[in-house]
Amino acid sequence: MPAANGHSPVMADVARMAGVSHQTVSRVLNGHPNVKAETRTRVEMAIDELGYLRNSSARALVTRRTSVIGVIAFDPTLYGPASTLGGIERAARAAGYFLSVVTLQTVTHEAVREAMDYLAQQSVEGYIVIAPLRTVVEGLADLPHGRPVVAVEGGQAPDIPVVCVDQPGGAYLATRHMIELGHRTVHHIAGPHDWLESEGRVAGWHRALEEAGAPVPEPLWGNWRPREGYELGRRLADDREVTAVFVANDQMALGVLRALGEAGLRVPQEVSVVGFDDVPEAEFFTPPLTTVAQDFSEVGQRSIALLLSLLEDSESPESAPKRDVVPARLVTRQSTAPPSTR
Repeated sequence: MPAANGHSPVMADVARMAGVSHQTVSRVLNGHPNVKAETRTRVEMAIDELGYLRNSSARALVTRRTSVIGVIAFDPTLYGPASTLGGIERAARAAGYFLSVVTLQTVTHEAVREAMDYLAQQSVEGYIVIAPLRTVVEGLADLPHGRPVVAVEGGQAPDIPVVCVDQPGGAYLATRHMIELGHRTVHHIAGPHDWLESEGRVAGWHRALEEAGAPVPEPLWGNWRPREGYELGRRLADDREVTAVFVANDQMALGVLRALGEAGLRVPQEVSVVGFDDVPEAEFFTPPLTTVAQDFSEVGQRSIALLLSLLEDSESPESAPKRDVVPARLVTRQSTAPPSTR
């Protein structure tokens, strides 16, 4: 039915009939969890009675809200960043929001600034920055963005709310798994320097070895790619003391498996291998890969929920969590076993 003024009902009409603020109506429409059940029911009844239809263009004119979130992403050819972006997109769509995405080829402070300026021209309501690099995170607080920002995989970003996977915790689980199998120590092929995931996984690996009183070998730094895993795996294959390897991602672990196989070393009978990410292909590696799973859907949901809470509660941003950590999970398959004599 039309509103009392004869026009199609708008959010303000719903709020008036339900006896709530338009912010509360917005929370109900966006599935925000911080709404009492009684209030939600009252708003939904008003929506039904008025025949209110959510129209993004009309909503933008009335509320000055566009329902568009800007996302800045890096290197979507890698599984982690691509999956994180996918999780954010699904969560935004479920909440009734659209995404405008800028993918950066060069990761610099200036490139992030330019991306934010570009997205601001599209009247985005806030930003989600997939920020796996320390150089990006450290520069976020200095950018004159003027809108809420959430950093994903942003580590300890200064003054910026963060949603991230427990990278150290996942690496700790992977390393402890092989120590508990009886391996004297665990070698590590790390990701690139300056990547926060690399730093977190090195830290978790290091902590597990120290707690076990095991020797801590020097990590070998890679670049996330299978070719690099293959080259570093060949180096480890030459060391007959190596019986267990924790690889910072599954793509490099694939290269390690090939290098070990070419060297005549059986996995897991002679060398155990654990990856990180749990890519869809991991269970079809030879042998199926033990790895650490990241819940990218949960990261997306928490990122969107955190940004929406900042948008809806802009008058009290201190109430929003500053750091939301998603647990990692060890997935045990056939690439790990107790050590045996070569």
